[in-house]
Amino acid sequence: MPDTWQILAALLVCAAALAVRALRTLRGPAPAPADAPPPRSARAPGEWAPEPFAYPPVAPCREALAAVKPVPYRPFKWGDYHVTMGIRSMPWDEWIELDRDFAHFHRIRARRIETRGEKLVQVLPERPGLVKGGHDAAVELVHELAEYLSRRFPDVYHVTRAAPGRSAAGWQGLPSIAEITIVPLGKTYSLEDGDPLTVASLLVQEDLAIMLEGTDGRYYLQGGAILIPGMWRLRDKIGMSLDDIHLSGTVPQFERKLQPSMARFFRRMPVARPVVRNNYSFQVVAPRAHADAEDPDELAWARTMKGDEDVAAGEPGFLRAEYPGVDGAHAAAHDLADCSAPVDPSCVRLRVERQTLRRLPRTGAIVFTIRVYLTPLEELVQEPDVPGRLASAIRSWPEDVARYKARSVFESILGYLDAHHEEQVRSGLATADGQK
Repeated sequence: MPDTWQILAALLVCAAALAVRALRTLRGPAPAPADAPPPRSARAPGEWAPEPFAYPPVAPCREALAAVKPVPYRPFKWGDYHVTMGIRSMPWDEWIELDRDFAHFHRIRARRIETRGEKLVQVLPERPGLVKGGHDAAVELVHELAEYLSRRFPDVYHVTRAAPGRSAAGWQGLPSIAEITIVPLGKTYSLEDGDPLTVASLLVQEDLAIMLEGTDGRYYLQGGAILIPGMWRLRDKIGMSLDDIHLSGTVPQFERKLQPSMARFFRRMPVARPVVRNNYSFQVVAPRAHADAEDPDELAWARTMKGDEDVAAGEPGFLRAEYPGVDGAHAAAHDLADCSAPVDPSCVRLRVERQTLRRLPRTGAIVFTIRVYLTPLEELVQEPDVPGRLASAIRSWPEDVARYKARSVFESILGYLDAHHEEQVRSGLATADGQK
């Protein structure tokens, strides 16, 4: 008998659900809220209506900055190499990473702005009929950073807000931030009077790039603070579309494997789903006796590999030449990619980039943050399983990837990696092929 009542109850629930569904069908879909933005699919290219958005609560990090070690990203694998976007979801608490190297980065970045200025920080005006200017997005970005940083790292950043009633543009309806102080450095920056992208670039260890959608549906680099790029220059890329940036850099297999998926991703990227990715390369730096005392690892510019930063792109000293155009052939690599002289392992650095992509709610701009991590090869080979995995990854690169990453410059380190891997296998710190 109890089973009968349970069956009857279930039938009544199903009947009620069907009745509600039928009523909704007759009435049509519920109207969208008056302030709801149009569906992304209905948005015309280059248009953006500000979206109401509240940044999720940020957990404060109270660890002393001097005790925070750089994150040991090791984005290389055993086995075959595959060209992919390699994106993953970004936890909201982890938009920006700070560590004990913050003061070192800030000194280099501030010196670069002081000595090179507009070569490193630029915001383009509107190009009528094609794409909006980058200024509004730069203003939005510096305020977003100040709000986030003061919550995530409250012992590092203190803010002063505008007088109540003047502006409620801050997070959670608070007045907008007028000034921000980096407490350990004793540096205070005005968000009202300072250049927004310059201020933003001095608050963090990351480089910043602002991409805006044009009326042709492509995304254009309309602003950038590219202070420590290593091997590329803002002046060569500013104003380009995302496609042309990659084509001019001769990114391997871009047109065949990356271009279609990247275009779809940028078009559809929502405000509420930021992503993060990593890539890696290698730098050969000058021996310590000849290194720049302030930047011995050539964080800002890979002078040993690229030569004079002010030389025209494509001249000797540059690894990759200017791309002649979308319809032309890819430019051949220059002298550096053909080098094969053995290199001292003590002069080799693993250069890892952590890139985040986030769409800003008011302007619709997509912002790249690019954080660089440099690790000496001599330190890497002390980490369990890393020498063998790294050697496997280098050997797995297809020829176009190997040329893009200038493998011939540091290929001689493979024997060094193999020797350390064999020693780790003998001592039980690694297996022969990376299998557990």
